[in-house]
Amino acid sequence: MKKIQVITLFPEMFDGVLNASMLWKAQEQKAVEFRMVNLRDFGLGPRKRVDDTPYGGGDGMLLMAEPLFAAVADAKAYDPSARVVIMTPRGQRWKQATAQAWADNDSGYIFICGRYEGYDERIMRLVDESVSVGDYVLTGGELPAMTIIDSIVRLIPGVLGGENSTAIESFSDGETLEFPQYTRPEVFNDMKVPDVLLSGNHGQIAKWRDENSIKAE
Repeated sequence: MKKIQVITLFPEMFDGVLNASMLWKAQEQKAVEFRMVNLRDFGLGPRKRVDDTPYGGGDGMLLMAEPLFAAVADAKAYDPSARVVIMTPRGQRWKQATAQAWADNDSGYIFICGRYEGYDERIMRLVDESVSVGDYVLTGGELPAMTIIDSIVRLIPGVLGGENSTAIESFSDGETLEFPQYTRPEVFNDMKVPDVLLSGNHGQIAKWRDENSIKAE
């Protein structure tokens, strides 16, 4: 069973995502276990403080090192071999091939979800993987973590069901987008399903699908 833990100030954000559809199914099949680690539980003082102003000045607040180190230690105690992941613009661009590799290995993962203006850089001493989901800014690391978790878990064998389900998907070969697909009815609003898909000629269908796949840029 793959263990995935998330360190976040907003664990409730994950309820609907992790407990629905394929991610719920994966838990029911014992293919994955999710665990939320509330960063606030490791905050300092009576107010459980987790952030402070940056040295050198500047707007906004940074997540402090002490609570983050304590939260990672808690997650590591639960799964000592887990790899620590942080979302950052400096990270490796997330790709389908990476999702497949992470799904295939036996490692658990601990996702740190940043907030505010970022985090104390000293947390990087604990980080094994830095990941970026795109060249844009979000208010926190929760949505990127959900995206990465979904892309990994759905690739665990048996979660999607069909053994070929992931083999024909977009980016499965690293460069091709999936071909167009159709289902019933054959004609809808004067739009007809291509004849070749109704022909039963699997060779011609395979050729059509290959010709109609788009090369990703």
